[in-house]
Amino acid sequence: MNGVHGIIFSYEKSNGLRELTEPRIHGSVPFGGSYRMVDFILSDMVNAGIRDVGVIMHGKCQSMMDHLRSGKSWDLSRSFGGLTLLPVFAYNSARGNGRFRGKLEALDVVKDYLRHIRQDYVLLADSDVALNIDLKAVLESHIKAGADITVVCAPSTGDGLYLNLDETGRVMEAVEEQRQGLRCLQIFLLRTELLLSLVERFVSRHEYSFQGCILQGLTKELHIRGYAFHGFAAHITDVAGYYASSMRLLDPAVRQDLFCPDRPIYAKENDAASTYMDPQGGCVNWWTTAATSRAASVVPSSAGMFGWKRVLLWRTVFYLRTPWWKRAPWCATSSRIKR
Repeated sequence: MNGVHGIIFSYEKSNGLRELTEPRIHGSVPFGGSYRMVDFILSDMVNAGIRDVGVIMHGKCQSMMDHLRSGKSWDLSRSFGGLTLLPVFAYNSARGNGRFRGKLEALDVVKDYLRHIRQDYVLLADSDVALNIDLKAVLESHIKAGADITVVCAPSTGDGLYLNLDETGRVMEAVEEQRQGLRCLQIFLLRTELLLSLVERFVSRHEYSFQGCILQGLTKELHIRGYAFHGFAAHITDVAGYYASSMRLLDPAVRQDLFCPDRPIYAKENDAASTYMDPQGGCVNWWTTAATSRAASVVPSSAGMFGWKRVLLWRTVFYLRTPWWKRAPWCATSSRIKR
């Protein structure tokens, strides 16, 4: 999918998550252990071969910027292209109330970035959806059907926009809160030039809602197609949904679906050495540096009571016996994390 450019929306929305989003935006909310919500859709893009991704951020985005950084954990740290962070710091003073009024307005703010996209297609996605989807299949379905816009949707009972499809998969109607049909997962695929034309068309009229202007308003003018996804998908919009989706991860089948080995979910690298301290004082997998690797054969992994003190003593001895110009750091950096 080198012909697809990814755009991820990660800005302040209505605060249904309350305390969880006080210091951060939705995409950087922790989920599933060591992951953030944005990790899932970003990993889906990388697994599909997308090599250029822009992340539109606004509001409390410091946590998100610290998490993504250069994109190295997702193999997107590149001299040309790769991961591009698009924090819109000037939005408050220039446009008023401090929140985007819709996706079209967010895209209009970064339209200079959009004009320089080299790929033929653009994949738009929110950062608060946890799923593991094969985006290559979405592109193949989009091209085969000759669609103008493909919308990823799934069976669900939560609040949101619901799509009614005909027998060919074409969207006939998009209705909010009706809970009939398939729920829109806020993932859209369309051509780059079509996206630019739609942004200019509706922003000039002061209309900013992607789903209101396009999904609900252009179903007869454009060939809008639904792509039904039947795997686990958690669209986190409130605390109750966050808790329910987290509890579903206790099901082995759900975990297997979300953390599929064929399409791993990547997370920010953890530079600390992985360790496990046994209640009896044992220590497992605690030597990672060249300067201290010899101690592994001297100190047993199960040292009994106060074993951690012996481990620390041996580690210090071998570290200090190594000349200072050859010493490795206490904890060697790990390779890209795959889960």
